[in-house]
Amino acid sequence: MKKIIIATLIFMVNLTFAQKYLSKEGKVSFEASVPLFEDVYALDKTNVAVLNTDTGELATLSVVKNFKFKVKLMEEHFNESYAESEKYPKTSFKGKIQNFDKNKLSATPQKYTVNGILNFHGVNKEVSSIANIYTKDGKILMQGAFSVKPVDYKVTVPKMVTKKVAENVKIKYDYILTKQ
Repeated sequence: MKKIIIATLIFMVNLTFAQKYLSKEGKVSFEASVPLFEDVYALDKTNVAVLNTDTGELATLSVVKNFKFKVKLMEEHFNESYAESEKYPKTSFKGKIQNFDKNKLSATPQKYTVNGILNFHGVNKEVSSIANIYTKDGKILMQGAFSVKPVDYKVTVPKMVTKKVAENVKIKYDYILTKQ
């Protein structure tokens, strides 16, 4: 399964002759917590990301069931009712790091804007984030965050829990990309 995901990502960013960097263990988390209620937080430590350093194109892919919650029942409800992970097993991002120049990267984090299309729950929607990108030991490190609204991705939150789930979900990502 992981080989299929990686092959798909490489194809998505047209990396045939480009210099590419890859992460097979990227971390992507989301939080939809509201004060006074139980934390709604999940983490996927197996997100795959491919970066074309010639163009700044970036593609990522997560298997939805890989998001782990502290509370197993919450994870079950997420997969069955919200994400419908049997019907929509993957979530992906395809975009570009604006003004990216690998030669200008250093050990000091620099801010870049990342624009692209996030696909979740069968819906494609444009998103934008600010990422800190830098190099260390020949690797490219990238961290950033952005917010989305579940309603924009046709995710229905049952009335009985609407006050327990934030209207804006904060998504964070953290990649250590190695040259391929």
